Amino acid sequence: MSSDQTSIHWFRQDLRVADNPALLSAARSGRVIPVYIFDDPIPQEFRIGGASRVWLHHSLDSLNHTLNGHLRCFRGNSETILEKLCKEYNVKHVTWNRAYDPWRIEQDTQVKAKLHSIGIKGQSFNGSLLWEPWETLKADGSPYRVFTPFYKNGCLSADVPRPPLSAPQICYYDEKLEPSNLDNLGLLDNQSWEADLISKWRVGEDAASAKLKIFLNEGIKNYKNGRNFPAQQSVSRLSPHLRWGEISVNTVWYATKKQLKESPQLSENANHFLSELGWREFSHSLLYHFPFLPTKNLNQRFEKFPWVKDQVGLKAWKSGRTGIPIVDAGMRQLWNTGYMHNRLRMIVGSFLVKNLRIHWHDGQAWFWDTLFDADLANNSAGWQWIAGCGADAAPYFRIFNPVTQGLKFDPDGSFIRQFVPELGKVPAKYIFDPWNAPQDILATSGVVLGETYPNPIVDLKISREKALESFATLKA
Repeated sequence: MSSDQTSIHWFRQDLRVADNPALLSAARSGRVIPVYIFDDPIPQEFRIGGASRVWLHHSLDSLNHTLNGHLRCFRGNSETILEKLCKEYNVKHVTWNRAYDPWRIEQDTQVKAKLHSIGIKGQSFNGSLLWEPWETLKADGSPYRVFTPFYKNGCLSADVPRPPLSAPQICYYDEKLEPSNLDNLGLLDNQSWEADLISKWRVGEDAASAKLKIFLNEGIKNYKNGRNFPAQQSVSRLSPHLRWGEISVNTVWYATKKQLKESPQLSENANHFLSELGWREFSHSLLYHFPFLPTKNLNQRFEKFPWVKDQVGLKAWKSGRTGIPIVDAGMRQLWNTGYMHNRLRMIVGSFLVKNLRIHWHDGQAWFWDTLFDADLANNSAGWQWIAGCGADAAPYFRIFNPVTQGLKFDPDGSFIRQFVPELGKVPAKYIFDPWNAPQDILATSGVVLGETYPNPIVDLKISREKALESFATLKA
């Protein structure tokens, strides 16, 4: 390719400069026009959620700063916009990194065909996964549906993931190009919730790199055990940065391997963290091979499960007003921070689909709208795992008891106190089940159940029994 050739790099879920194989290819070809297109060509229920729109806006702003103001943002049909830009600026080469949502795969195929028809080379790269979904199959060519053999035999026995690539030197195409106004994408609604939500985070490539360094220097030392305790600083909190591609999974993988080599005593914790990256690969493999994952049960028996339609219960769950303190703390963390600790995702999910018997689709939709790291593969696979209807799922009869979960993973109640301050003065002995506290203890703590804090919306024991009865109908 000629060194004066003009290429477009089409940013999608790769909002970074380092370890960006598609951007590197464009930069090596000559001048580059960096482009982001907000098109959302997807089913209505999976259009980008409120929290994701906030993160995306700030991430694009950070990326534009890294690109010295050269990022061009558009809203509309990607195929139409790319074709117009190619003709207008005599572009001969368009690059992008692959996404694995079923509609994105279809979009890639259509864009490549259109570019080819007008004499332009369209190239897609793997900038999102350690292994492509078609590289981690069983010996018979079928996809894995259980994590452990997927990770050990499908991933670790495959070729070693490529090392991360350096950030390229970019020669920008500037002729006749006007700066794009990020605000034209309409990602923000100027609501106070958005401003408060993002204020708790640093967004962008530099923030992601800094967070990885902090985790590898501090949090990983107690990762395997500490990751279950939401009040501890033992998790990476990299999930939003990975979801938006502000840091590549290859960078995280090799940085962890380097830390492990330098500190062999971290072996158990570091390898457990690497296996969690493997779970991310597993979810994307499932979505690729089973594109109905977001809408249908992998275990088809659950198509006949007698889910309950309960708008009152659903509203209480969403707002963190169920009367079950650890559930409410998790749901309020989500609303106030755009994030929820993984242990809590399992607890609040189990409560929704088992104690309330509300369809996992409702939980999936709420997470999709309120999580900064809302990722179609992880979100769908995670909810199917919780509901017991997915691949390698927790069996339905495994029902988390939120009281014992709180006692085990928030033993002094510090996490509950942070997000449910109305229970702040309740002794740790009763903070997980205040309905069992003596009246004088509640009075001393300033708690009036049903007024200052809700009574439980369900009886945990009775609702568990009803869930098991409902599950038994599938066997029949």
